[in-house]
Amino acid sequence: MKESSDTTILQALQERAAAMPAGTALTAPHRPDASYADLIDTMRSIGSQLRGAGVMRGDTVAIVLPNGPEAGSAFLAVSSVAAAAPLNPGYRENEFDFYLADLNAKAMLVPAGIQGPAVAAAMNRGVRILEVDVDPSQPAGCFTLHGLSNGQVSLNDTCRCDDTALILHTSGTTSRPKMVPLTHRNLCASAAHIRASLNLTPADRCLNVMPLFHIHGLIAALLSSLTAGASVACTPGFIATDFLGWLGSMKPTWYTAVPTMHQAIAARADEQPDAARRAKLRFVRSSSSALPPQVMARIESLFDCPMIEAYGMTEASHQMCCNPLPPAARKPGSVGIAAGPRVAIMNARGVLLPCGQMGEIVIQGPNVTQGYLANADANASAFIAGWFRTGDQGYLDDQGYLFLTGRLKELINRGGEKIAPREIDEALLDHPAVAQAVAFAMKHAALGEEVAAAVVLKEGARATESDLRRFAAERLADFKVPRRIVLLDAIPKGPTGKLQRIGLAEKLGVIDEAPAPARPAFSPPATSLEILLAQVWEQVLQVPQIGREDHFFQLGGDSIQAARVATLMQQFTGTSLAMVAFLETPILHEMAAALERQEIAESHEPYVASRLAEVESLSDEQARAQLIRAKQ
Repeated sequence: MKESSDTTILQALQERAAAMPAGTALTAPHRPDASYADLIDTMRSIGSQLRGAGVMRGDTVAIVLPNGPEAGSAFLAVSSVAAAAPLNPGYRENEFDFYLADLNAKAMLVPAGIQGPAVAAAMNRGVRILEVDVDPSQPAGCFTLHGLSNGQVSLNDTCRCDDTALILHTSGTTSRPKMVPLTHRNLCASAAHIRASLNLTPADRCLNVMPLFHIHGLIAALLSSLTAGASVACTPGFIATDFLGWLGSMKPTWYTAVPTMHQAIAARADEQPDAARRAKLRFVRSSSSALPPQVMARIESLFDCPMIEAYGMTEASHQMCCNPLPPAARKPGSVGIAAGPRVAIMNARGVLLPCGQMGEIVIQGPNVTQGYLANADANASAFIAGWFRTGDQGYLDDQGYLFLTGRLKELINRGGEKIAPREIDEALLDHPAVAQAVAFAMKHAALGEEVAAAVVLKEGARATESDLRRFAAERLADFKVPRRIVLLDAIPKGPTGKLQRIGLAEKLGVIDEAPAPARPAFSPPATSLEILLAQVWEQVLQVPQIGREDHFFQLGGDSIQAARVATLMQQFTGTSLAMVAFLETPILHEMAAALERQEIAESHEPYVASRLAEVESLSDEQARAQLIRAKQ
């Protein structure tokens, strides 16, 4: 095979077809297998039809097809003559309208006979609609096009290695989505990197459950396998209830998925452990978002094979790092060593950092895009001194293993304290009742952002928000303990199954600025400890006449003020007040009772009384405030 940097997708697959024409390329449920010869025939036939429809090199063709073998072969065929732009079939009409306009699409492929938002948007935009007609008796991935008037033309002018083969949009969570053009050179290089990382051979078969409008499925599952001479079992998408059955019927040697899918697979495999063991997988791969170590350990135990965590993104044609296969070391919590491009850590001034120091992850290499389309501002901020800025934060250890600490845009900025959500996820996942956890930022009037988390419990398990906060408080610094934990049946995910932290607070209606409930009628503190605590609250919160039924947070308290109260109470009583006490016992008399349970009242009553007397001996509020400030 030619060097990956000097070939196109069509050329790479033609070489495979010449070497093994009868070898299986694509398989799918209830369909005959497609050989490499079948695949090349389909690619060349569809390419000729597109040329006959006036689609030329440099044009863009949108693909709106359900997951399955035709979604894969359509991408391969379109890329041979133009730029393929797979779109999520689940978009609404206004979304299709935006993407078709942004892409300046020349044509769009849709299933034959379909009517819906994609077709409506294409008609409004004057984009030519080409229908994909599938005969279920034909090999997987084989199809013909309807909607052509000029038939086929000789396919002599195929794409070159520096032509754009694929255009994908970034998610656009916080701004307008950006178009990422990837050349044949980029994609073939990335496929070669993945082949090498996983030691793929013609004996392998990948079970693809990833969407084929996403870089993970297109390159990690599809292209890496086919350029290795291996086969791809194409499913209609991720269906947890069917997964173990597919393992049994299609007999893959590996699969690749995102962590949320692995969690769902583990839950099913727990119910059918014998079916999981019978799968005889060589390895399992995870990518596209951080893999909790608990999930890694569970998958390895269930399938009795190594789980390989990799690190990828669209702008890198997917793979950047990968944990090596045994017998080399796999490090839980790490996304592995550089597996294709160069990987480095850079500080905010553009200086590369040594091992062990945290900063932004930057990359460069043949698989990295040369820049976003029609977006000079994004390119100016994305590239620095020849390096592409990933927007991720992490560090390299002394063996070159990369550890991610968070997405820079996802870090929770709590009063200037930067908190990595992944650390909170992993702490909550240690709770025996928790199946999934995702931490995120919620707005806070005083701090800017505060920590929140969404949790899905295991089937049949029980835990309250209070239970989980207390559990987190035993494992995390006080300022990292989630202020809110929302218990859900399912956590909202993006179209590819990834958890999306940005905007999750708004989706879930988690806010910290709701109008405070009416303050309870004043009830005077009843014990010396309650009186002392009320005096401290008054000074720190700047709220007069605090009663025993008042609620710390409803009076405007926040975590910083809680820390000040805890410091004062430590000085007055000699005993620490844990931050979790503010979460679990925010009402004044409850907090005092919690302190009493620490035997403060019994062992320190004379000390508390003397301090209280000292406060009450002052004649006015200003003098009291001076005393309390002096203790801070």
